[in-house]
Amino acid sequence: MSRKHHHSETEHPGSEDQLEQNETVEPQEPVPAEEVQAESIPSEIDTLKKEVDDLKEKLIYLQADYQNYRKRVAKDVSDARVYGTANALSPFLTVFDYLNMAKTASEKSDNIESIRQGLNMIIAEFYKAFDELNVKKLDSVGAKFNPELHEAVAREASDTIPEGQILKEWSGGFKMGDKLLRAARVVVSSGPAAEAETAEAKKEE
Repeated sequence: MSRKHHHSETEHPGSEDQLEQNETVEPQEPVPAEEVQAESIPSEIDTLKKEVDDLKEKLIYLQADYQNYRKRVAKDVSDARVYGTANALSPFLTVFDYLNMAKTASEKSDNIESIRQGLNMIIAEFYKAFDELNVKKLDSVGAKFNPELHEAVAREASDTIPEGQILKEWSGGFKMGDKLLRAARVVVSSGPAAEAETAEAKKEE
């Protein structure tokens, strides 16, 4: 009987130690990869948003610079065309004045009809060339004096032209588009002679 008891004691050696180890040691569960990736997503999104915002800002600046460049180039080309044409035309303006003077003188004599016709043809050709270049002669006589378009060279009394309006034109004014090529040199009416004398007397007082 004692032999059976001995066998039961030695049948499972160290079983108590193993039980204690099983009770105290708990294996750690691995963190799922999905959770690790989920934790890093917010910071990556913030970084990407900042990069996108920076790129958008740079794109806006580039677009603005490009538009400004196009406008500058267009303006430079337009200015060069206008001023180049204006410089080319300037010498012809004086010739045009002399031709008009000759036409006026020829109209006082019937003996030079052929000369008058020739002058008329020349002036007509000038006007044709001006039209092709968008050059217009200012209509000054009878118009109200405008210092932006006219240069007053004298004042004269007139019973028919109100004060402040242009009585005569010494040399014509010309515009090309909105650009003034030359102001018209004009004589401005000072009104009826009696009124002009009264106004002058008041100034002297």
